[in-house]
Amino acid sequence: MNLKKFTEDNREIIQLIYGITLIILIPLLIVYNTVFIIKKYNNSIDVTLQRQALVVGRTISTLVAGDLPWEDFVQAKLDLLMENNSEIQELAVLVPIEGNFKIVASSNINEVGEIKDSYYYKVAWEEVEDGGLATDSLRLAKSGQNTELEIEDLKDDRFWLVAMPMENTSGIKKALLTVKLSSEIVDELTGYNRNLSIYLLIGTVFIVMLFLLAAVRLWDYALLYNKIKEVDKTKDEFIFIASHELRAPVTGIKGHTSMMLDGSLGTINDRVKNSAKMIQSATERLNVLVEDLLNVSRIEQGRMKIDIKPANIDKIIKGAIEELKMQSDIKGMALNYKPFIDDFPLVNIDINRLEQVLVNIIGNAIKYTEEGSIDITVEVKKDKFLEIKIKDTGMGMSAKDRVRLFEKFYRVQNKKTKGIAGTGLGLWISKRLVELMDGSISVDSIEKVGTQFTIQFPIEKNLK
Repeated sequence: MNLKKFTEDNREIIQLIYGITLIILIPLLIVYNTVFIIKKYNNSIDVTLQRQALVVGRTISTLVAGDLPWEDFVQAKLDLLMENNSEIQELAVLVPIEGNFKIVASSNINEVGEIKDSYYYKVAWEEVEDGGLATDSLRLAKSGQNTELEIEDLKDDRFWLVAMPMENTSGIKKALLTVKLSSEIVDELTGYNRNLSIYLLIGTVFIVMLFLLAAVRLWDYALLYNKIKEVDKTKDEFIFIASHELRAPVTGIKGHTSMMLDGSLGTINDRVKNSAKMIQSATERLNVLVEDLLNVSRIEQGRMKIDIKPANIDKIIKGAIEELKMQSDIKGMALNYKPFIDDFPLVNIDINRLEQVLVNIIGNAIKYTEEGSIDITVEVKKDKFLEIKIKDTGMGMSAKDRVRLFEKFYRVQNKKTKGIAGTGLGLWISKRLVELMDGSISVDSIEKVGTQFTIQFPIEKNLK
Protein backbone atom coordinates (compact mmCIF):
# COMPACT_ATOMS: atom_id res chain seq x y z
CA MET A 1 0.00 0.00 0.00
CA ASN A 2 1.20 3.52 -0.81
CA LEU A 3 2.17 5.08 2.54
CA LYS A 4 1.44 8.64 1.36
CA LYS A 5 -2.00 7.66 0.09
CA PHE A 6 -2.72 5.83 3.36
CA THR A 7 -1.69 8.90 5.37
CA GLU A 8 -3.88 11.22 3.27
CA ASP A 9 -6.90 8.91 3.67
CA ASN A 10 -6.37 8.72 7.43
CA ARG A 11 -6.02 12.51 7.60
CA GLU A 12 -9.40 12.93 5.91
CA ILE A 13 -11.01 10.42 8.30
CA ILE A 14 -9.48 12.18 11.32
CA GLN A 15 -10.67 15.51 9.96
CA LEU A 16 -14.22 14.15 9.57
CA ILE A 17 -14.23 12.70 13.11
CA TYR A 18 -12.82 15.96 14.48
CA GLY A 19 -15.46 18.03 12.70
CA ILE A 20 -18.35 15.81 13.89
CA THR A 21 -16.98 15.83 17.45
CA LEU A 22 -16.81 19.63 17.48
CA ILE A 23 -20.30 19.99 16.06
CA ILE A 24 -21.72 17.68 18.76
CA LEU A 25 -19.53 18.47 21.77
CA ILE A 26 -19.41 22.27 21.73
CA PRO A 27 -23.21 22.82 21.50
CA LEU A 28 -23.69 20.19 24.27
CA LEU A 29 -21.21 22.01 26.50
CA ILE A 30 -22.99 25.30 25.86
CA VAL A 31 -26.37 23.70 26.65
CA TYR A 32 -25.01 22.10 29.82
CA ASN A 33 -23.42 25.35 30.95
CA THR A 34 -26.63 27.32 30.33
CA VAL A 35 -28.84 24.76 32.12
CA PHE A 36 -26.36 24.64 35.01
CA ILE A 37 -26.39 28.43 35.34
CA ILE A 38 -30.21 28.57 35.18
CA LYS A 39 -30.47 25.87 37.85
CA LYS A 40 -28.00 27.67 40.11
CA TYR A 41 -29.87 30.93 39.55
CA ASN A 42 -33.21 29.33 40.47
CA ASN A 43 -31.68 27.73 43.57
CA SER A 44 -30.31 31.13 44.65
CA ILE A 45 -33.74 32.69 44.13
CA ASP A 46 -35.35 29.91 46.17
CA VAL A 47 -32.91 30.38 49.05
CA THR A 48 -33.60 34.12 49.04
CA LEU A 49 -37.38 33.56 48.97
CA GLN A 50 -37.12 31.03 51.77
CA ARG A 51 -35.30 33.51 53.96
CA GLN A 52 -37.79 36.25 53.14
CA ALA A 53 -40.68 33.90 53.93
CA LEU A 54 -39.17 33.12 57.34
CA VAL A 55 -38.67 36.83 58.01
CA VAL A 56 -42.31 37.52 57.13
CA GLY A 57 -43.40 34.62 59.32
CA ARG A 58 -41.36 35.83 62.31
CA THR A 59 -42.68 39.35 61.88
CA ILE A 60 -46.31 38.18 61.85
CA SER A 61 -45.63 35.83 64.74
CA THR A 62 -44.28 38.72 66.79
CA LEU A 63 -47.37 40.81 66.03
CA VAL A 64 -49.85 38.05 66.85
CA ALA A 65 -48.17 36.20 69.75
CA GLY A 66 -48.89 38.99 72.21
CA ASP A 67 -52.66 38.39 71.89
CA LEU A 68 -52.55 34.68 72.77
CA PRO A 69 -54.68 32.94 73.91
CA TRP A 70 -57.47 35.43 73.04
CA GLU A 71 -58.62 34.09 69.69
CA ASP A 72 -60.83 37.06 68.80
CA PHE A 73 -57.91 39.48 68.99
CA VAL A 74 -55.75 37.11 66.93
CA GLN A 75 -58.45 36.83 64.24
CA ALA A 76 -58.74 40.61 64.03
CA LYS A 77 -55.03 41.02 63.47
CA LEU A 78 -55.01 38.29 60.82
CA ASP A 79 -57.81 40.08 58.94
CA LEU A 80 -55.92 43.38 59.15
CA LEU A 81 -52.71 41.77 57.84
CA MET A 82 -54.58 40.19 54.93
CA GLU A 83 -56.08 43.55 53.92
CA ASN A 84 -52.69 45.32 53.75
CA ASN A 85 -50.48 42.61 52.24
CA SER A 86 -51.41 41.29 48.78
CA GLU A 87 -48.50 38.81 48.75
CA ILE A 88 -50.01 36.90 51.70
CA GLN A 89 -52.46 34.32 50.36
CA GLU A 90 -53.49 32.77 53.66
CA LEU A 91 -52.84 33.12 57.39
CA ALA A 92 -53.83 30.66 60.12
CA VAL A 93 -53.17 30.03 63.81
CA LEU A 94 -53.44 26.44 65.03
CA VAL A 95 -53.22 24.88 68.48
CA PRO A 96 -52.10 21.32 69.20
CA ILE A 97 -54.83 18.89 70.20
CA GLU A 98 -54.39 15.13 70.66
CA GLY A 99 -51.42 14.94 68.24
CA ASN A 100 -53.13 17.03 65.54
CA PHE A 101 -53.76 20.75 65.09
CA LYS A 102 -56.97 22.74 65.37
CA ILE A 103 -57.42 26.00 63.48
CA VAL A 104 -58.45 28.70 65.95
CA ALA A 105 -58.02 31.72 63.67
CA SER A 106 -57.68 31.97 59.88
CA SER A 107 -57.91 34.37 57.00
CA ASN A 108 -60.37 31.80 55.60
CA ILE A 109 -63.05 32.00 58.27
CA ASN A 110 -64.67 28.77 57.04
CA GLU A 111 -61.62 26.79 58.16
CA VAL A 112 -61.82 27.86 61.79
CA GLY A 113 -62.46 24.82 63.99
CA GLU A 114 -61.06 22.27 61.50
CA ILE A 115 -58.56 19.66 62.64
CA LYS A 116 -55.39 19.28 60.54
CA ASP A 117 -53.21 16.18 60.52
CA SER A 118 -50.03 17.30 58.75
CA TYR A 119 -46.54 15.86 59.03
CA TYR A 120 -45.15 19.24 58.03
CA TYR A 121 -46.94 20.97 60.92
CA LYS A 122 -45.74 18.32 63.38
CA VAL A 123 -42.12 18.77 62.29
CA ALA A 124 -42.42 22.53 62.64
CA TRP A 125 -43.91 22.18 66.12
CA GLU A 126 -41.70 19.47 67.58
CA GLU A 127 -38.30 19.52 65.87
CA VAL A 128 -37.53 23.01 64.66
CA GLU A 129 -35.26 25.03 66.89
CA ASP A 130 -34.40 28.00 64.60
CA GLY A 131 -37.85 29.56 64.69
CA GLY A 132 -39.79 27.87 61.87
CA LEU A 133 -39.92 26.05 58.56
CA ALA A 134 -40.34 27.51 55.09
CA THR A 135 -40.66 25.45 51.91
CA ASP A 136 -42.24 25.84 48.49
CA SER A 137 -45.43 24.00 47.56
CA LEU A 138 -43.86 21.94 44.76
CA ARG A 139 -41.28 20.44 47.10
CA LEU A 140 -44.00 19.84 49.69
CA ALA A 141 -46.18 18.04 47.15
CA LYS A 142 -43.33 15.74 46.10
CA SER A 143 -42.65 14.71 49.71
CA GLY A 144 -46.01 12.87 49.95
CA GLN A 145 -46.18 13.43 53.73
CA ASN A 146 -49.06 15.88 53.93
CA THR A 147 -52.12 14.12 55.31
CA GLU A 148 -54.36 17.16 55.58
CA LEU A 149 -52.80 19.43 52.91
CA GLU A 150 -54.54 19.13 49.56
CA ILE A 151 -52.01 17.76 47.04
CA GLU A 152 -53.80 19.35 44.06
CA ASP A 153 -53.73 22.75 45.79
CA LEU A 154 -50.01 22.34 46.30
CA LYS A 155 -49.44 21.64 42.60
CA ASP A 156 -51.53 24.47 41.18
CA ASP A 157 -49.73 27.75 41.82
CA ARG A 158 -46.40 27.73 43.56
CA PHE A 159 -46.32 29.40 46.96
CA TRP A 160 -44.18 29.39 50.06
CA LEU A 161 -45.60 27.79 53.20
CA VAL A 162 -44.20 28.97 56.54
CA ALA A 163 -44.95 27.10 59.76
CA MET A 164 -43.52 28.24 63.10
CA PRO A 165 -44.42 27.81 66.78
CA MET A 166 -45.59 30.90 68.69
CA GLU A 167 -44.81 31.43 72.36
CA ASN A 168 -46.67 33.48 74.91
CA THR A 169 -45.05 36.09 77.09
CA SER A 170 -43.81 33.33 79.40
CA GLY A 171 -41.91 31.61 76.57
CA ILE A 172 -44.25 28.61 76.40
CA LYS A 173 -45.33 27.31 72.96
CA LYS A 174 -49.05 27.91 72.66
CA ALA A 175 -49.89 27.92 68.94
CA LEU A 176 -48.58 27.27 65.43
CA LEU A 177 -48.62 30.07 62.88
CA THR A 178 -48.90 29.14 59.17
CA VAL A 179 -48.38 31.65 56.40
CA LYS A 180 -48.94 31.03 52.70
CA LEU A 181 -46.92 33.55 50.60
CA SER A 182 -47.44 33.95 46.84
CA SER A 183 -44.37 33.58 44.59
CA GLU A 184 -46.24 34.54 41.42
CA ILE A 185 -44.29 37.74 40.63
CA VAL A 186 -40.92 36.15 41.28
CA ASP A 187 -41.86 33.05 39.30
CA GLU A 188 -42.99 35.17 36.37
CA LEU A 189 -39.69 37.08 36.34
CA THR A 190 -37.72 33.87 36.76
CA GLY A 191 -39.69 32.21 33.96
CA TYR A 192 -39.12 35.20 31.68
CA ASN A 193 -35.38 35.15 32.32
CA ARG A 194 -35.28 31.39 31.88
CA ASN A 195 -37.14 31.55 28.56
CA LEU A 196 -34.93 34.40 27.38
CA SER A 197 -31.85 32.36 28.30
CA ILE A 198 -33.20 29.38 26.37
CA TYR A 199 -33.86 31.51 23.28
CA LEU A 200 -30.37 32.97 23.50
CA LEU A 201 -29.01 29.47 23.99
CA ILE A 202 -30.77 28.22 20.85
CA GLY A 203 -29.44 31.18 18.87
CA THR A 204 -25.94 30.70 20.24
CA VAL A 205 -25.93 26.98 19.47
CA PHE A 206 -27.16 27.71 15.95
CA ILE A 207 -24.42 30.31 15.39
CA VAL A 208 -21.77 28.02 16.88
CA MET A 209 -22.86 25.16 14.63
CA LEU A 210 -22.64 27.44 11.60
CA PHE A 211 -19.20 28.54 12.76
CA LEU A 212 -18.06 24.95 13.27
CA LEU A 213 -19.33 23.98 9.84
CA ALA A 214 -17.41 26.92 8.40
CA ALA A 215 -14.34 25.96 10.44
CA VAL A 216 -14.46 22.42 9.10
CA ARG A 217 -14.80 23.86 5.61
CA LEU A 218 -11.86 26.16 6.28
CA TRP A 219 -9.87 23.12 7.35
CA ASP A 220 -10.70 21.59 3.99
CA TYR A 221 -9.40 24.74 2.34
CA ALA A 222 -6.26 24.63 4.49
CA LEU A 223 -5.59 21.03 3.46
CA LEU A 224 -6.30 21.94 -0.16
CA TYR A 225 -3.96 24.94 0.16
CA ASN A 226 -1.19 22.69 1.51
CA LYS A 227 -1.72 20.25 -1.34
CA ILE A 228 -1.60 23.10 -3.85
CA LYS A 229 1.61 24.35 -2.26
CA GLU A 230 3.12 20.87 -2.54
CA VAL A 231 2.05 20.62 -6.18
CA ASP A 232 3.36 24.13 -6.84
CA LYS A 233 6.68 23.28 -5.22
CA THR A 234 6.93 20.09 -7.26
CA LYS A 235 6.12 22.09 -10.40
CA ASP A 236 8.80 24.67 -9.62
CA GLU A 237 11.37 21.95 -9.01
CA PHE A 238 10.40 20.22 -12.26
CA ILE A 239 10.64 23.48 -14.23
CA PHE A 240 14.02 24.23 -12.70
CA ILE A 241 15.39 20.75 -13.47
CA ALA A 242 13.87 20.64 -16.96
CA SER A 243 15.11 24.14 -17.83
CA HIS A 244 18.55 23.38 -16.47
CA GLU A 245 18.75 20.17 -18.50
CA LEU A 246 17.57 21.97 -21.65
CA ARG A 247 20.47 24.41 -21.51
CA ALA A 248 23.04 21.81 -22.60
CA PRO A 249 21.32 20.69 -25.84
CA VAL A 250 20.34 24.30 -26.68
CA THR A 251 23.95 25.38 -26.23
CA GLY A 252 25.07 22.50 -28.42
CA ILE A 253 22.61 23.42 -31.18
CA LYS A 254 23.71 27.08 -31.03
CA GLY A 255 27.36 26.14 -31.24
CA HIS A 256 27.03 23.79 -34.20
CA THR A 257 24.71 26.21 -36.04
CA SER A 258 27.24 29.03 -35.60
CA MET A 259 30.01 26.75 -36.91
CA MET A 260 27.89 25.93 -39.96
CA LEU A 261 27.25 29.62 -40.68
CA ASP A 262 30.84 30.80 -40.20
CA GLY A 263 32.24 28.00 -42.41
CA SER A 264 34.03 26.06 -39.67
CA LEU A 265 32.33 22.87 -40.87
CA GLY A 266 33.03 23.54 -44.52
CA THR A 267 31.28 25.31 -47.34
CA ILE A 268 27.47 25.06 -47.45
CA ASN A 269 25.09 26.19 -50.13
CA ASP A 270 22.55 28.99 -49.68
CA ARG A 271 19.65 26.62 -49.00
CA VAL A 272 21.46 24.97 -46.10
CA LYS A 273 22.65 28.37 -44.87
CA ASN A 274 19.07 29.71 -44.78
CA SER A 275 17.93 26.63 -42.87
CA ALA A 276 20.83 27.09 -40.43
CA LYS A 277 19.80 30.70 -39.88
CA MET A 278 16.24 29.58 -39.12
CA ILE A 279 17.61 27.00 -36.65
CA GLN A 280 19.77 29.68 -35.06
CA SER A 281 16.80 32.06 -34.68
CA ALA A 282 14.59 29.36 -33.19
CA THR A 283 17.38 28.30 -30.86
CA GLU A 284 17.79 31.89 -29.65
CA ARG A 285 14.08 32.06 -28.82
CA LEU A 286 14.29 28.70 -27.07
CA ASN A 287 17.33 29.86 -25.14
CA VAL A 288 15.48 33.00 -23.98
CA LEU A 289 12.54 30.84 -22.82
CA VAL A 290 14.84 28.48 -20.92
CA GLU A 291 16.61 31.40 -19.22
CA ASP A 292 13.29 33.00 -18.31
CA LEU A 293 12.01 29.75 -16.78
CA LEU A 294 15.24 29.32 -14.84
CA ASN A 295 15.01 32.88 -13.53
CA VAL A 296 11.37 32.42 -12.49
CA SER A 297 12.24 29.20 -10.68
CA ARG A 298 15.24 30.77 -8.93
CA ILE A 299 13.22 33.81 -7.79
CA GLU A 300 10.26 31.79 -6.51
CA GLN A 301 12.49 29.35 -4.65
CA GLY A 302 14.68 32.11 -3.22
CA ARG A 303 17.76 30.88 -5.08
CA MET A 304 18.32 34.00 -7.17
CA LYS A 305 21.78 35.32 -6.36
CA ILE A 306 21.96 39.11 -6.08
CA ASP A 307 25.38 40.75 -5.79
CA ILE A 308 24.53 44.25 -4.56
CA LYS A 309 27.21 46.91 -4.42
CA PRO A 310 27.48 50.67 -5.07
CA ALA A 311 27.68 51.34 -8.81
CA ASN A 312 27.42 54.07 -11.44
CA ILE A 313 24.44 53.23 -13.65
CA ASP A 314 25.59 55.49 -16.53
CA LYS A 315 27.85 52.76 -17.92
CA ILE A 316 25.15 50.10 -17.42
CA ILE A 317 22.57 52.08 -19.41
CA LYS A 318 25.06 52.75 -22.21
CA GLY A 319 25.95 49.05 -22.30
CA ALA A 320 22.27 48.03 -22.62
CA ILE A 321 21.73 50.58 -25.41
CA GLU A 322 24.79 49.33 -27.26
CA GLU A 323 23.51 45.74 -27.02
CA LEU A 324 20.15 46.71 -28.52
CA LYS A 325 21.37 49.24 -31.09
CA MET A 326 21.40 46.77 -33.97
CA GLN A 327 17.83 45.74 -33.18
CA SER A 328 16.64 49.39 -33.19
CA ASP A 329 18.60 50.21 -36.35
CA ILE A 330 16.86 47.37 -38.21
CA LYS A 331 13.50 49.04 -37.44
CA GLY A 332 14.89 52.50 -38.16
CA MET A 333 14.24 53.65 -34.64
CA ALA A 334 16.36 56.08 -32.60
CA LEU A 335 17.52 55.24 -29.07
CA ASN A 336 17.97 58.60 -27.33
CA TYR A 337 19.83 58.64 -24.01
CA LYS A 338 19.41 61.93 -22.09
CA PRO A 339 20.79 62.06 -18.53
CA PHE A 340 19.64 65.22 -16.74
CA ILE A 341 22.53 65.12 -14.30
CA ASP A 342 26.28 65.70 -14.61
CA ASP A 343 27.59 63.66 -11.69
CA PHE A 344 25.87 60.32 -11.29
CA PRO A 345 25.24 59.33 -7.67
CA LEU A 346 26.03 55.74 -6.67
CA VAL A 347 23.20 53.30 -6.06
CA ASN A 348 23.28 49.83 -4.49
CA ILE A 349 22.52 47.44 -7.34
CA ASP A 350 23.54 44.19 -8.98
CA ILE A 351 25.15 45.39 -12.23
CA ASN A 352 24.33 42.28 -14.26
CA ARG A 353 20.72 42.11 -13.03
CA LEU A 354 20.08 45.80 -13.73
CA GLU A 355 21.49 45.36 -17.24
CA GLN A 356 19.16 42.36 -17.68
CA VAL A 357 16.18 44.53 -16.59
CA LEU A 358 17.13 47.41 -18.91
CA VAL A 359 17.70 45.11 -21.88
CA ASN A 360 14.30 43.53 -21.32
CA ILE A 361 12.37 46.82 -20.98
CA ILE A 362 14.18 48.66 -23.80
CA GLY A 363 13.90 45.52 -25.95
CA ASN A 364 10.13 45.42 -25.32
CA ALA A 365 9.90 49.10 -26.26
CA ILE A 366 11.61 48.33 -29.58
CA LYS A 367 9.36 45.30 -30.21
CA TYR A 368 6.11 47.13 -29.50
CA THR A 369 6.96 50.40 -31.30
CA GLU A 370 6.32 50.46 -35.05
CA GLU A 371 7.83 53.88 -35.68
CA GLY A 372 9.18 56.83 -33.74
CA SER A 373 11.81 56.80 -31.01
CA ILE A 374 12.71 55.55 -27.54
CA ASP A 375 13.95 58.02 -24.94
CA ILE A 376 15.97 56.94 -21.90
CA THR A 377 16.38 59.64 -19.24
CA VAL A 378 18.00 59.72 -15.80
CA GLU A 379 17.43 62.27 -13.05
CA VAL A 380 17.63 62.66 -9.27
CA LYS A 381 14.36 62.95 -7.33
CA LYS A 382 14.25 64.78 -3.98
CA ASP A 383 17.96 64.07 -3.47
CA LYS A 384 16.92 60.57 -2.36
CA PHE A 385 16.23 58.55 -5.50
CA LEU A 386 17.83 57.98 -8.87
CA GLU A 387 15.10 57.65 -11.48
CA ILE A 388 15.41 55.94 -14.88
CA LYS A 389 12.63 56.54 -17.42
CA ILE A 390 12.17 54.56 -20.62
CA LYS A 391 9.58 56.16 -22.87
CA ASP A 392 8.47 54.93 -26.30
CA THR A 393 6.04 56.11 -28.99
CA GLY A 394 4.54 52.66 -29.48
CA MET A 395 1.01 51.27 -29.46
CA GLY A 396 0.42 51.82 -25.70
CA MET A 397 -2.08 49.82 -23.70
CA SER A 398 -5.43 50.11 -21.93
CA ALA A 399 -5.85 50.68 -18.18
CA LYS A 400 -6.99 47.05 -17.79
CA ASP A 401 -3.85 45.72 -19.46
CA ARG A 402 -1.67 48.12 -17.47
CA VAL A 403 -2.96 46.74 -14.15
CA ARG A 404 -2.02 43.17 -15.09
CA LEU A 405 1.17 43.95 -16.98
CA PHE A 406 3.56 42.63 -14.32
CA GLU A 407 1.67 39.36 -13.81
CA LYS A 408 3.41 36.12 -14.66
CA PHE A 409 2.68 34.85 -18.21
CA TYR A 410 0.45 37.86 -18.94
CA ARG A 411 0.68 39.41 -22.41
CA VAL A 412 -1.33 42.19 -24.00
CA GLN A 413 -3.54 40.49 -26.57
CA ASN A 414 -4.73 42.44 -29.62
CA LYS A 415 -4.31 42.49 -33.38
CA LYS A 416 -1.07 44.45 -33.24
CA THR A 417 0.62 42.16 -30.68
CA LYS A 418 -0.53 38.89 -32.26
CA GLY A 419 2.63 38.37 -34.32
CA ILE A 420 5.12 39.51 -31.64
CA ALA A 421 6.93 36.67 -29.90
CA GLY A 422 7.20 36.59 -26.11
CA THR A 423 6.67 34.44 -23.02
CA GLY A 424 4.97 36.95 -20.72
CA LEU A 425 7.70 36.39 -18.13
CA GLY A 426 10.14 39.21 -18.86
CA LEU A 427 8.33 42.01 -17.04
CA TRP A 428 7.48 39.78 -14.06
CA ILE A 429 11.16 38.86 -13.76
CA SER A 430 12.21 42.49 -14.19
CA LYS A 431 9.88 43.69 -11.44
CA ARG A 432 11.08 41.02 -9.00
CA LEU A 433 14.74 41.75 -9.78
CA VAL A 434 14.26 45.48 -9.20
CA GLU A 435 12.49 44.77 -5.90
CA LEU A 436 15.30 42.39 -4.85
CA MET A 437 17.64 45.36 -5.31
CA ASP A 438 15.37 47.53 -3.06
CA GLY A 439 14.09 49.50 -6.05
CA SER A 440 10.66 50.07 -7.54
CA ILE A 441 9.22 49.94 -11.04
CA SER A 442 5.98 51.39 -12.43
CA VAL A 443 4.34 51.92 -15.80
CA ASP A 444 2.21 54.64 -17.42
CA SER A 445 0.63 54.12 -20.80
CA ILE A 446 -1.91 55.61 -23.20
CA GLU A 447 -3.28 53.65 -26.12
CA LYS A 448 -1.93 54.79 -29.52
CA VAL A 449 0.39 57.28 -27.76
CA GLY A 450 3.06 55.26 -25.99
CA THR A 451 4.33 53.73 -22.78
CA GLN A 452 6.71 54.89 -20.07
CA PHE A 453 8.48 52.69 -17.53
CA THR A 454 9.93 54.32 -14.41
CA ILE A 455 12.60 52.63 -12.27
CA GLN A 456 13.78 54.13 -8.97
CA PHE A 457 16.68 53.22 -6.67
CA PRO A 458 17.70 54.85 -3.38
CA ILE A 459 20.86 56.93 -3.71
CA GLU A 460 23.89 55.60 -1.83
CA LYS A 461 26.28 58.57 -2.11
CA ASN A 462 27.51 61.10 -4.66
CA LEU A 463 30.29 60.12 -7.02
CA LYS A 464 33.29 62.40 -6.64
